[in-house]
Amino acid sequence: MARKRQQAAELPLVAIDLGSSGVRAMAAKRVDADLLHILAVEQSTKFPCTERGVVVQSSNAGFMISEVLRLMANRLQLPDLPTAFVLLGGRSMQIVPVYSKRDQVHKREVSQRLLEEMETECKSKIETHNPGVAVLGLVPAYFKLDNVEQEDKPEPDQRAELVEAHYIAFVAHKELETQIQKSFDQAGKSIEKAFVRPEALLSAFVASDGVEILRDGCAVLDMGSQTTTLSIFKGTEYLYNKVVPQGGYHITRVLEQSGISLATAEKLKCQFGCASPAQVEKNLKLKVPADPNIVEGGVLHISSDDLARTIFIKLEEILKPLFEALNTYGDRIKTLYITGGASMLQGMQDYLQQKTMLQVIYGSHDTLVDAMTDEQYLEPRYSALVGALILGADYRDEHLNLPVKAPGILEKLQIQTEIMFTSQS
Repeated sequence: MARKRQQAAELPLVAIDLGSSGVRAMAAKRVDADLLHILAVEQSTKFPCTERGVVVQSSNAGFMISEVLRLMANRLQLPDLPTAFVLLGGRSMQIVPVYSKRDQVHKREVSQRLLEEMETECKSKIETHNPGVAVLGLVPAYFKLDNVEQEDKPEPDQRAELVEAHYIAFVAHKELETQIQKSFDQAGKSIEKAFVRPEALLSAFVASDGVEILRDGCAVLDMGSQTTTLSIFKGTEYLYNKVVPQGGYHITRVLEQSGISLATAEKLKCQFGCASPAQVEKNLKLKVPADPNIVEGGVLHISSDDLARTIFIKLEEILKPLFEALNTYGDRIKTLYITGGASMLQGMQDYLQQKTMLQVIYGSHDTLVDAMTDEQYLEPRYSALVGALILGADYRDEHLNLPVKAPGILEKLQIQTEIMFTSQS
């Protein structure tokens, strides 16, 4: 067992993100507190496997998880990468406050074991009363020791008779959790620890910009392909979290309806699209090939103004409930972080600044990676993975004696055989 634990400590940190466009994995090693060196990134887009944050084809997801970890292990010259941290999120995810209280009778140490038991109790409390719901993650809100609120998580040398632990639980339909677990099982890999995507993003931005952003209050707008998520945070608590089941892909689909192919619509959006007509600097007249299934050998003429107007109308529809939330909590927050692929649309930062009257900035993790890390990994699309690695490093520090959990030989052989036949069918 000691040998297995030593091998676990030597493994790189690995995080996996299952998105609508495929599976992406990132490996890193920690070189200092909140400082990583990115070792490699691998991605597989062979099969569709998720829709709006939920795995709908676990066999496809399992195949791609296995593939990206095999490619990464080869690149790092390792025999295997048996486990990974994973990001969770999806259309049904919500937040629920929950707490646990323990009366220790006499002043006793507030041990790590006690806090873990209270966390488990909170998870069980929600799932027992809601059988169709899974707790994806529990984020500490605050603690009380003998009725005195603590600024930070209690240390083992602190003592108290009455201990209260208050959490924000990220909950979703159980299907979201079970499908991801099934995907890892089919890949013959294990989930070392799961982190909810909003917490990973917030961790990256706080580690980069400092805890004062929490005191001032901030929001994170994660603009993905099929989902758009807004999380609002103040002090030590999540005030709001909502997932809208639409994103950049749905903007592309609206452009497609003008009579062009989906691929052409995506290219048009990325190269010439703007978040609003006000962002258009010059009204270009664009000649675009029509979808041959609609107009054989024909072309369409689309102006930059018309393109921006179409995008603007869809953006307003997607973001309407989130703007309402930002208006409600606007006096309690100072900064709106934006991230995700759809946030890179031209003029998005100015558009959001005008709509919300908040300080709008792109979430960055560049201070969390060393100078030797490839510049391409500084792009916003990697922030959630970097945040998961930061959280994963802390998790390993707190669980040094846990060995790597991997399927047995017979189970792994059975899983790989199933994947092989599935991929050939």
